[in-house]
Amino acid sequence: MLKKRKLANNKYNVTFTMPALEGVAELFLVGEFNQWNETGTLMQKAKDGTWSVKLTLEGEKDYQYRYRDNNGVWYNDWAPDAYVRNTYGADNCLVSLMNGVTETKKTTARKKKLL
Repeated sequence: MLKKRKLANNKYNVTFTMPALEGVAELFLVGEFNQWNETGTLMQKAKDGTWSVKLTLEGEKDYQYRYRDNNGVWYNDWAPDAYVRNTYGADNCLVSLMNGVTETKKTTARKKKLL
């Protein structure tokens, strides 16, 4: 799930959230904003088991991303702005900060766990 808030100077705070995932000790946000560094952006686990992290991103861009756990399993967001096919034949998630978007567009949520 995505939550966006517009800031000054064409920047946005974007909060990325994932539900509780059984057997996952660490979850990482991986995407274009961190050069697809598989362990660069560690998410925080809440008491209810949900995961989240807030990033400040430049506006007027789209960013592809996914989640990766400590076991090497990849996950997709259940409610991104869109899905984009990647070169590995799977879907990446997309967060859009184009044209002053401040609310997440409604999409059909697809629960996806891809290896």
